[in-house]
Amino acid sequence: MAKQNVENVADGRRLRSERSRQAIIDAMLKLVEEGVLVPTAQQVSERAGVGIRSVFRHFSDMESLFATADVRIREQYQGLFSGGDRAGSLEERVVHAVEQHALAFEAIGNHLLTTKAQLWRYPILREQYARAQRQLRKDLDDWLPELQNLPADEREMVDAVASFEHWHRLREHQGLSKKSSVRLTADLLHRIISRT
Repeated sequence: MAKQNVENVADGRRLRSERSRQAIIDAMLKLVEEGVLVPTAQQVSERAGVGIRSVFRHFSDMESLFATADVRIREQYQGLFSGGDRAGSLEERVVHAVEQHALAFEAIGNHLLTTKAQLWRYPILREQYARAQRQLRKDLDDWLPELQNLPADEREMVDAVASFEHWHRLREHQGLSKKSSVRLTADLLHRIISRT
C-alpha cells in the first residue's frame, strides 16, 4: 500500500510539473501574441502564475524556452502555409499562394517578429528560421512549378516578394490593407514569373 502511495505522489508531481511547463509555454506565446516581442523570464513567470525559479527548472535558459515556443507555433500553423487551392492558371495560382501565405503571416506575424528579434542571440532560432525559410521556398515551388524555369536572379526576386518581410512592410510600414497587399504582391510575382 505504501508503494502505491509513493507512486501516486510521484505521478501527481509529474502532472503538476507538466501543467506548470505548459503554462510557461502558453504564457510566452500569449505575451508574444499581445505584442511583447521579447518577453522576459519575469513577465513569463508572472503570466504563467509560477515563480521565476520554476521557469528555469523547466527550461535551462531563455533560448530553450523561445525554441520550444517556436516549435509549438510551427506545429500549430504549418497547415496554414501548406493548404489552399493549387489549381488554375498561373495568375490564379499566384493569387491563391499569396492569399494563403497572407493568412499565415497575419496569424503568426508577431511570432515571426519575435524569432527575427532573437536571431542574433540564439543559434537554435537561426536554425529553425532557416529551416522554415527553406520550407516556404519548397511550398512556393509546389504552388508554382514554373519557378523551376526562372533564372537564378528572378527566383531570388520571387522569394523576396513572397517573404514575410515584404508582407510586413506593406501592412505595417506602408499601411496597406490586407486586400491591397495581396493584390500588389500577386501582381509583382506574376510580372516576375511572366517576363522570362
